[in-house]
Parts: sequence; structure tokens; C-alpha cells
Amino acid sequence: MSVFDKDSGLDTPALLLDRDRLERNLDAMRARMAALGVTLRPHLKTAKSVDVARLAVGDGGPITVSTLREAEGFAENGFRDILYAVGMTPTKLPRVARLLRQGVDLKMIVDTPEAADAVGRAASAEGVVCAVLIEIDSGGARAGVLPQDDRLLEIARRLAGNAGTSLAGVMTHAGHSYQAHGREAIEAVARDEAAAVAEAAGRLREAGFPCPIVSTGSTPTAVVARDVEGVTEMRPGVYMFFDLDQVGIGVCGIDDIALSVLASVVGHNRQVGQILIDAGGLALSKDTSAGAVMPGVGYGLLCSDDLVPLDPLVVADVHQEHGIVPVPDEGWFDRLPIGAQVRVLPNHACMTAAAYDGYHILQGGRLAGFWSRINGW
Repeated sequence: MSVFDKDSGLDTPALLLDRDRLERNLDAMRARMAALGVTLRPHLKTAKSVDVARLAVGDGGPITVSTLREAEGFAENGFRDILYAVGMTPTKLPRVARLLRQGVDLKMIVDTPEAADAVGRAASAEGVVCAVLIEIDSGGARAGVLPQDDRLLEIARRLAGNAGTSLAGVMTHAGHSYQAHGREAIEAVARDEAAAVAEAAGRLREAGFPCPIVSTGSTPTAVVARDVEGVTEMRPGVYMFFDLDQVGIGVCGIDDIALSVLASVVGHNRQVGQILIDAGGLALSKDTSAGAVMPGVGYGLLCSDDLVPLDPLVVADVHQEHGIVPVPDEGWFDRLPIGAQVRVLPNHACMTAAAYDGYHILQGGRLAGFWSRINGW
């Protein structure tokens, strides 16, 4: 059940990336951002791939990263406009300073006056000036300051008053959009997201502070947003690959998922009616997020080599290196003999891809190369 030649040398589990689907997803998001009149600054925390980044935005950026190792890796490959979208700490400033001295426009985020002070002192000690965005809480309650909070202006004052920092704008991440099921619910989150950063930017400007960047994020809101007045850029990430979670909340279709795990059948347990594959908790991750809206999907959906779902087969349970696939009848043991290969569509592309060094690229259904990932912190 595999299109791959036995002599291809492709061991399982292996991470597969369908370039045709990838490019279709990238084209759609570029067109959407152009229609909304905002800059696309894709979040590369999902792909962590220079090859994917170049297809998404060309050389140089703008891009978003979630680790300094990503920032360093993309900088080594010519990307210069980078937002590091995780709260900054002083201990990381030496690495930041090295990138700034190389000519990288690396922006960072803070969400408290104390963090603004700490970054400013560390930057001054390094002899650099850090461009900083203030993170806004637009409803996700993970991080950020509320746009109405007086700490917003205090953070701005601290940044402006320190020789080591400059205020570059505001940003938010509507992570709660992943819990909004259906386009109407996601549209409501998108409105709140844009309104929150627009309000924060307005308060800063009224107080005399610059706010050139007004940045929002999340694939669901980027896909469905209609009114983004005041927003200058958006930072979707998982849209590149999509996954079952995005299918479940109504952001994409199953035919849009570009990422899958190639696995081999390694066992038949006839007495309990299950097949074992060599993709377990490490190869698939233990993320079951799609189950909230797609009950019974387990740890991933089994598909044939051409990504046709093998209904009703799912990876129902995982051990470290084993995936457990219940089968409804014994006919499946003949359909999927020992050594047969299947593809598993993941719940959460970011978490699944994290276990791998890179992607085996498919184009036109055939193997077409290998793209490495920038892993680590």
C-alpha cells in the first residue's frame, strides 16, 4: 500500500510533507493577507524549515520564530526581519546581541514593566538597542497585558526611557481561537483580537509613543478574519501544513493537510482485534486535541499511501514506539499485512513534526528530496 520503492531507503516512522498541498496552502494565505491589506509574517515554529520559509515569504523575511535557535538558523540563511514571539529574559540577551551585531532586525516581546527594565539593562550592558513589542492579552489569558491596563503605558515608558530598548509596537496571539468551533465563533475571536491590539496601539499613540507594528496571530483568525482595521501584520503558522485539529474546528478540509507520518505495520494481534504500527507516542506526539471536536480520532487518522482515509481506522492508543489500531474485522489483517505502510494524519502538526530532523518531500506523489528542520532552543 505504498508508492515508495522498496529500495528508496526510507525508514519508518518518517515525516512526509506534500509539497503540492503545502504550496496551495501558502498561496491561499498570501492571497488572503493581500486582500486584507496586511503584511504576512508567518510563524515558523510549526515548520522550522528554511525551505518552507523561502516558499512562504521569499528570502529575508518577515518571519516569526519561537526559539532563539530558530532565529539563529534562519539568520544564517539570510533572513533578517525576525520577531521572536516568546517573552524575553536577560539571560538570552548575549545571543540576541550577536544577531543584532550581524545586522539581523530581531524584535522581541515583553508584557510587564519589570521585564522591560530587565531587558533594557541587559541590552545596555551588551551595547545594543532592542526593538520591543508589548504583548497584549486579547482573550487567551496566557500572557500579555490587557489593552485597558495602565501597565501598558508604564511598559511603554520603561522601554522609551532605557537606552537599551525602543518601542516597536504591540502584538497578540489569539490562542483561544483553537477552542472556538466553527467559522462564526472564530470570526468573533478574530474581531476581539484585532480590536484589542488596535485599542492598545491607540492608547500608546495618544500618549505620544510610537506604535508602527500592530501584529496579530493564529491560523484560525487569519483564515476567517473579515475586519482587521488597525492591524499591520498577521502571524499564522500551522496553515502551512494544517492538521486534524484545524479540520475539526472548521478552518480547513482534510484534503488541505500537507503533513503526515509514514508508518509500517509491525504486528497483528488477532485475539484482541488490533494492528500495531511503528509510530507511537514519540513519532505522533500524545496530542489528542482534535478529539474535542472529532470524537474517536485518537492520536491520528490512518490513510493509504495517497492519503485516502482508511475508515474507520485510527491510532486509538500509543506506547513509546507502538501505535495501536483497532480493526472492526479480520479482513484488515489481509489488507494491511506485516510490512505494509500507512500514513497517519496528525492531531497537531507542530507537536508531531517536533520529533523529526526534517521532512521527506513528496511532489506529484513521489519522493522529491529532504528538507531539514531547525530544532532545539
